[in-house]
Amino acid sequence: MTIREKINAAIQDMPENEEIKQLLSGSYIHYFHCLRIIEILKGTEVSTKNIFGRYSSQRMKDWQEIVSLYEKDNVYLAEVASILIRSVSYEGPALRKQVSKAQQLQQELSRRELECQSGATDMRERYYAACKQYGIQGENVARELQALVKDLPVVLKETGKKAACLDEAIKFYAAFINFVSDWSEEALPILRFVQKKGNTTVYEWKTGNVPTVVERPVMEEAPPDVVTEETVSSTNQLQETSAGGIDWGASELTPVEIEIVDVGPDGVARGEDALSLLENSQTRGQFINELKELEMFLCQRLSEMREEGDLVTMSQFQLAPSVIQAQTPERVEAMLADVRDLLNGLTSVRMQHLFMIQASPRYVERVSELLRQKLKQADILVLKRGTLAEKRQEALEEQAKLEPRIDLLAARTKELQKLIEADISKRYNNRPVNLMGVHV
Repeated sequence: MTIREKINAAIQDMPENEEIKQLLSGSYIHYFHCLRIIEILKGTEVSTKNIFGRYSSQRMKDWQEIVSLYEKDNVYLAEVASILIRSVSYEGPALRKQVSKAQQLQQELSRRELECQSGATDMRERYYAACKQYGIQGENVARELQALVKDLPVVLKETGKKAACLDEAIKFYAAFINFVSDWSEEALPILRFVQKKGNTTVYEWKTGNVPTVVERPVMEEAPPDVVTEETVSSTNQLQETSAGGIDWGASELTPVEIEIVDVGPDGVARGEDALSLLENSQTRGQFINELKELEMFLCQRLSEMREEGDLVTMSQFQLAPSVIQAQTPERVEAMLADVRDLLNGLTSVRMQHLFMIQASPRYVERVSELLRQKLKQADILVLKRGTLAEKRQEALEEQAKLEPRIDLLAARTKELQKLIEADISKRYNNRPVNLMGVHV
């Protein structure tokens, strides 16, 4: 402690010398440094040398005293040995551990960056896949969804035209139930109506008259793609199905019930009566149910026809109308294909979405927000990736600062090792001395 106090006092008054500055900067000053400082002072303090060869400089006296104290009882050798052990056993491993942690952190951050990038790409792909499922581009979701609904009457008109191909299947079904039962009511009434007249207005279905004026409900224009607390809250109630569609669940998205009112004789189709049979949720539901009823009959009849023997068939239906006796499995299969084609066209996920949009403007908001959330999540992941990249750069810079310190410690340790080896060698008639296991 005495020596360290004297060193701290001595370094307060030093001559301007570059080598001394380097010796005193950032390193622990030990005995061998003190010897070098004295050698430098011999040049800078030469003017203070008296006729007896002694230096009158207080600087020189201070450092000579420090060296003398170091050499008493070989204190310096114990100290440098302690420095060497500390460098090899503690400082070096600690620095290397910090470098290793910085490298591991970079690898982890790099992995998470890739995950964020992949996640953002995935969310955008899911967004455009969902838009494709709805049949839109995704530039302005709300407006594009409502634009689809504007084309819905044209699509449903074509569906009504396709129903004309069901004439034979309907007659087959009606004849069959009349033959095997005393059923008095007309079978498949709305299906018959659409098959003959197409997708007319509800007014015509109710009254039997073509309206002179059709006043269709005015659909609200969708607002711009904006986010509100209400739409975010309602979006949380809307769950995606595994197929990327909508879980229709028990929510406010249930189609509105239409109140049946008396139709006036004025020939004007107003409100819900101005909608076509396949636009109106009630009549469309009845139409789909009748299609399913016809589908089930054809499936059952086809199965029976394939299982029955000719004799059994002849005996069972020998008194049946010709429309029943003339059927073959091939013709029934063709009828079934037509029914299923119509049924699939009306019950596809895309058509369900369009019917929901038509029934509820709020549904447009919810779907729009649901889709926008995918893009928002993608943007969040991109921002997170940027933050991770900054942290990774910080870890890289930390590693860049630590590695030179390790190199410097290794160089100083190696130098100290040689000085100790040389000092011990002098004590044993210059015999070679090697310190083993000195690695930083």
